Amino acid sequence: MAVGTPSVRRAPRRRDGSETGLPLAAGRERPGKGAEFWWWVFMRVSGIVLLVLAVGHVLIMHVFGEGVDRVNFAFVALRWQHPFWRTWDWLMLSLALIHGINGLRVIGLDYIRRPGVRIATNWFFLIAGATIFALGTVVVFSFDPCRWPGTVGITC
Repeated sequence: MAVGTPSVRRAPRRRDGSETGLPLAAGRERPGKGAEFWWWVFMRVSGIVLLVLAVGHVLIMHVFGEGVDRVNFAFVALRWQHPFWRTWDWLMLSLALIHGINGLRVIGLDYIRRPGVRIATNWFFLIAGATIFALGTVVVFSFDPCRWPGTVGITC
């Protein structure tokens, strides 16, 4: 190095070869093979599927037809007579819960340093998610509109 020439420190090169200027530890890299890899893949795929399901839900329930004014108990009861709509709503519930619980797990892995607290937090998220999933599944698949008053247009 020549005298008087300032030394320039270059950021370490990332493993993927990109020159982002960020240190190697910045951001999350794709995990290696194993359970974490498959959770990583699930988060990407479920995010895309959830986007389609949620946008479809908003458009169908709130934009098309008469808009939000038509959505009431009778509308949902009539809609849930078809297995397609029950499956649509159950799939949205399932994917959103699993996606969200796994996202909370990853945040816990990033920010909760004490292993005991991290394990307890993950168990709390798992139990809460399983409980909400079970309740939602029971509601979606055992819903009987004939047991409720005010379901005009429903054939029982």
